[in-house]
Amino acid sequence: MLGTDTAPNRWQRLFTRQQEFLGAQRTALKCGKLIRVNGMMLEVAGLQAPLGAIVDIDKVEGEVVGFNQDRLYVMPIEDTVGLGQGARVKLREAALLPPTLNQAGHTGRRATDLMRHLPLGLGLLGRVVDARGLPLDGKGALAQVERQPIHRRTINAMQRQPVREPLDTGVRAINSLLSVGLGQRLGLFAGPGVGKSVLMGMMARYTSADVTVVGLVGERGREVKEFIEDILGESGLARSVVVAAPADSSPILRLQGASYATAIAEYYRDQGLNVLLLMDSLTRYAMAAREIALAVGEAPATKGYPASVFARLPQLVERTGNGINGVGSITAIYTVLAEGDDQNDPIADAARSFLDGHFVLSRTLADSGHYPAIDVEQSISRVMSAVTTAREQLLARKFRELWSSYQNSRDLIMVGAYVPGSDLRTDQAIQLYPQMQQFLQQSVSEPASWQRSQASLEELVGPLLESEVR
Repeated sequence: MLGTDTAPNRWQRLFTRQQEFLGAQRTALKCGKLIRVNGMMLEVAGLQAPLGAIVDIDKVEGEVVGFNQDRLYVMPIEDTVGLGQGARVKLREAALLPPTLNQAGHTGRRATDLMRHLPLGLGLLGRVVDARGLPLDGKGALAQVERQPIHRRTINAMQRQPVREPLDTGVRAINSLLSVGLGQRLGLFAGPGVGKSVLMGMMARYTSADVTVVGLVGERGREVKEFIEDILGESGLARSVVVAAPADSSPILRLQGASYATAIAEYYRDQGLNVLLLMDSLTRYAMAAREIALAVGEAPATKGYPASVFARLPQLVERTGNGINGVGSITAIYTVLAEGDDQNDPIADAARSFLDGHFVLSRTLADSGHYPAIDVEQSISRVMSAVTTAREQLLARKFRELWSSYQNSRDLIMVGAYVPGSDLRTDQAIQLYPQMQQFLQQSVSEPASWQRSQASLEELVGPLLESEVR
């Protein structure tokens, strides 16, 4: 015989060579090179990857945040000192996940497999981790956790249970005058140095929620340990998870810290628990998003914030709230920094539009030693009528009327120009003002339960309501 090179063998060799060629092509698509550094942005050629994919540039980790034709824009997560032109860029498959099967039964990779996967699980309780899920508390490796994607789809609005039950925050002024409901999303508006961290710590320690998740995003590094040891305490940390992404972290890590804290809260909500999510701060999250958007080339808009920043904010907030068909809840409180105590800051304005209320901390009250410095006139809870009784609403309304009457006549009262008997409500306010001040103030070590808060309010203004009825 002249040979054994039959037609089936030739087709088999051709098919094998084609497979080898395609395999080489797939390998090539997972490697590229660094061709340009522009500020914080790295430009990569020769690599194809979806948005959010994780890449390694030599030993520097980065995330794909944009692309332009055949160029990828990568934001580094670590210090870029030492990177050189032409550095090798390799696509990382997150968490070394096993290949997934498609409908035809072939193995492959989903785009989400190339994105960030971080530890989630019951083992996070009582731990302090960074934005990458690495322990910061020196208590060893995490246990009882598994790596999962931190970006999830929001719940269908029609599957959510409406806010109907109150949440005990442990703060008297909030429980009685600005009642919070399970699954509510609120903003804590404050300038620097007026006690927002202390108020958050009080709520974390004294809340009736099953689990507290604290996200410290973009704040000073020294505040992390101070918040945990001096404000949260051992008892508060025992049922809390703290995610820290301080100000010296890259903008990607600051965004990731907020998403990771939200993902942890979602995990516990899916277990049927009521979660209190405290995020400090939404403004720093927006600033990190602004840094990335401007570096990619997006045009600035209001106060330097590109339009995409205002789209990111509700996407983050809408992940919280009540679970599907009332199973579990996330009550979220986001601090919003009012730069120069300006309540018309663009981030503050945007936050008001999609949050279910806001607490405003007053510098005037803080400077006078009034803590927590909650300005009850400017603050509001939009779900209070759904989580309180008619009597509790009447009591809160009466207190606010008296407080507002005193504040409106304060200048006259202080200079002695007010004439008693000119206005009955103002006369009542002057008489009760010392007790109202004492009611609104509360020390860090003094918890005030929901029942005690309502009973104190009833004792203070209840007799006035009864006299008006008679």
